[in-house]
This record gives sequence, C-alpha cells and structure tokens, in this order.
Amino acid sequence: MPLKKKAAKSAAKTVKKPAAKTKTAVKKTAAKKKPAKKKAPANVMGWAPGVPKEKPKGRVYDGPLSVNARPKKTDRIFFGTGGVPHSAKPQSHPGAIKRLHELGLGVYEMEFVHGVRIRPETCEEVMAARKETGVRVTAHGPYYINLYSLEAEKLEASRKRVLDTARALQACGGDGACFHPGFYQKRDAAEVYAFMTKQVGELADILAEEGCPVRLDPETTGKGSQFGSLDELTGMTRELQGKNVGMTVDFAHMHARSAGAKNTYDEFAAQLEQIKNKAGKAALASMHIHLSGIAYTEKGEAHHLELDESDMNYPDLFRALIDFGVVGRVVCESPALEYDALIMQKAYRKLNGS
Repeated sequence: MPLKKKAAKSAAKTVKKPAAKTKTAVKKTAAKKKPAKKKAPANVMGWAPGVPKEKPKGRVYDGPLSVNARPKKTDRIFFGTGGVPHSAKPQSHPGAIKRLHELGLGVYEMEFVHGVRIRPETCEEVMAARKETGVRVTAHGPYYINLYSLEAEKLEASRKRVLDTARALQACGGDGACFHPGFYQKRDAAEVYAFMTKQVGELADILAEEGCPVRLDPETTGKGSQFGSLDELTGMTRELQGKNVGMTVDFAHMHARSAGAKNTYDEFAAQLEQIKNKAGKAALASMHIHLSGIAYTEKGEAHHLELDESDMNYPDLFRALIDFGVVGRVVCESPALEYDALIMQKAYRKLNGS
C-alpha cells in the first residue's frame, strides 16, 4: 500500500490484545529532515502500477498498528519479521519476540548481517521469551558467506560463519539457519553445485557430531550471478537426504531472478510441485519462506520494496501454499517489516477461511 505522506506525531501504539476487527496499518514519514527522493534507474522494475519508482529510504515507520482478528481455524503458516520490528521497545532480540507476540505474529528471524555477534546472556533471554510467547525463532547468517571461495582462508571463514549461525540459533532454542551460499565467480555451474553440496553436507555433519539440532537452510537467491536457483537447492536437498539440510524458499528472490516472471498461481504451483518431487513431501511440511516486495532488473534483484508498492502477487502465492497443504513460516523482509507481515497474515487467513 502506498506510503502516506504525513508528518508522524506519535510513536507506535502498544497493542496488548488482538483487536476484534482488522485495520490497515498506517505508515508515516519522518516529520523532520525529509531526504531528497531517490528515483530508481529507468531499467529497474517491480513497482505496482501507479506507484512512484523510488527506493524506500528515509521512511520512519511509527504509525499505529492494529493486529488481525484471531483466526477461526488454526494457522498452518505463521508470519513474522526478518529483523527487529520497528515498533519493538527495546530494539533487541528479546524485545522483538515480545513485540511480535503482542501483534499476533509468530516468527522472528535474527539477522546476523555483519557477523554472528550475540552474547550468551542474550541467548538465554531469547530462549526465555520464545518459551513464554511461542514465537518461532530462525536466523539469517552473515552476508559475507561464500562457500565457493577460491581462497582457502575465505572459504574457512565462510564455513565458520555458517556454523556460528547454527550454534547461536541453538543457544536461542530456534531452528532454521538461513544463509546465501555464495557465487559462481564465472565458473562452471555443475562444478560449483558439486562443491557447494559437498560443503553444506560437511557442515551438517559437523553440527550433527556436536549434537546441534539446527537445520541448515541455504536460500534461493535473487541474482543470476549467485548460486541458489530452486533447481540447485532442491537437487542439493535430495542429494543430502538423511542430513539436517533444507532450504529457505524466497519467492521474491525467484521473481527477481527471473526478471519479473514466476509471479502467477500456475508458476507458484509449479515451484511447489518441484519442491515436493525433488526434495520430498516432507519439505512442504516444514517450509522456511522469505517474502517481500522486490525491485529488479534483467540481471535480477535490485532491492526490497514494501509489499503493496510492488508487483509481488502474494495472494496467488498464498492460494498455492494453501492448495499444496504447506506448513511452515513466512519471514517478511520488506522495509516495512511488521506492517507488511500483518498484511500478509491478513491475506493468508482470508484465503484460508479464517
């Protein structure tokens, strides 16, 4: 939904109980220091019709939030945010979990963007908050991971970052360590696939030996230069059956990687059919999904967008997830975080008859 251009006058309201009726969240811009609008290059696509092609920078999300009505039937898919919600106070991992619970959301993905830095006492607080609220906890590994690095030192550092993500997640009582596997670096795709599969298998073995129950979930990526197509990850999951390896399916990334395709019900259904056939039916029973609006060029992902400012066809995606009986979690990675997570949850529940 387009951002309303009004000055913010109040902080986010604290919601203690789900409201009887659902209201659309209001997002406001900062009252001070309005930055100059940064228009996207002409070759960048992905906006909904009529929406100005501007990168969503400089926006402050401090409008009121209203939670969705309680569902009439049990949710099979839970929604949440990748990163601390804008309205969380304090801005911390435990604060994020408590705020998501207040909003009726059920997933929190810790973002270890620049490194796995979390204190043992914070892990204990996250574990306690998770047990108290029932919010599911996942984690996103650092962006500096490349399991096909041609430099031994960088490869070992990448392996350590994956392991550290899983170990931190274990200490927090969570599951599902998401990470971007790496880059082709203009090498043969089959060679990169074989090497990546070997690396992920070895990392899963190390974690198993340590008694770490966290599943490794390499993510479908948004650019053709990055390893991580759905073909590659479903193939890897099939080859590594018996090891604790799954995948993070980012439908926005796959939409961007295809330069605007893979955005209809039939295409979503074909992707889910491929996951079922190659990775097994169990893969649909515990899906780790990422979703947001996304801008893209012919080469793939440019940057994330707010959900309703984008052309991302999430209603048809949710129809396909429901029709295939998918169980799992959807992590919202849009700039609007909890605002868009609530929009997703509302749309899913309406289609699911709740």
